Amino acid sequence: MNERLPQTQKPKPTIAVERLPHGKGLSLPEAATPQSAGLDLQAAVPEGEPVTLAPGDHTLLPTGLRIALPPGTEGQVRPRSGLAHRHGVTVLNSPGTIDADYRGEVKVLLINHGDEPFRVERGARIAQLVVARYVPVRFDEVETLEETERGAGGFGSTGRE
Repeated sequence: MNERLPQTQKPKPTIAVERLPHGKGLSLPEAATPQSAGLDLQAAVPEGEPVTLAPGDHTLLPTGLRIALPPGTEGQVRPRSGLAHRHGVTVLNSPGTIDADYRGEVKVLLINHGDEPFRVERGARIAQLVVARYVPVRFDEVETLEETERGAGGFGSTGRE
């Protein structure tokens, strides 16, 4: 029997967003499909004044948005796979982190790793935002750590590729 159980729809948490003057007319971040984790961020460059990224060049692009993330969450600014695959364009500090107490404009640091110039027009989907919970921690210095089966092996030491 392969019947699927109906999923209960939980209400989505809301995030306060302030649209800055240069963001007027652009869409708020939204998921492309109901199960998408990432919410598309758009470039809030002036109409008729696209930004061109030469190969190897990087730039900080505005989104025209300020957000208030809930305490205990962070915003992760991630690349869009299509831009990376088709053009070699990605988020340079991937993922960029937006802290819950940050109230400046959300910006995206793009780099062109491709062979051709890449043109960013107003409203272009340039990155995606994933909101994630995190565990606040503090460090407690100790003399030695407890041993594990793995030990200090890293960077391919498990023999798996």
